[in-house]
Amino acid sequence: MDYYEIGQKIRKIRKARGLSQEKLAEKVGISVTHMSHIETANTKMSLSTFAKLASALEVRTDELLYDDRPEDRQTSITYITELLDNCSTQQVRIIEDVVKAVKESLNKNI
Repeated sequence: MDYYEIGQKIRKIRKARGLSQEKLAEKVGISVTHMSHIETANTKMSLSTFAKLASALEVRTDELLYDDRPEDRQTSITYITELLDNCSTQQVRIIEDVVKAVKESLNKNI
């Protein structure tokens, strides 16, 4: 288990959610110092803390443990395609604009 990689995933998701270390630590019930040490792998976290972090970040624990799996990505793409099949041309264009904006924001902030 690579605690550094897990800590970096937690940090990335925390920032994407607009949470400070202080706010996430408060949600989980740990000190800010402990939160910082988890993100930098200067300490190992308990299973309970790990579960609370996943819950506070609204992610599955396996998302923190494993790299993205190609089958997960393909499942998401298939689902999005199915959603778009039921949209009008105008709705698809609006969704396209929203996706472009979100992608640009992610590229700048993550």
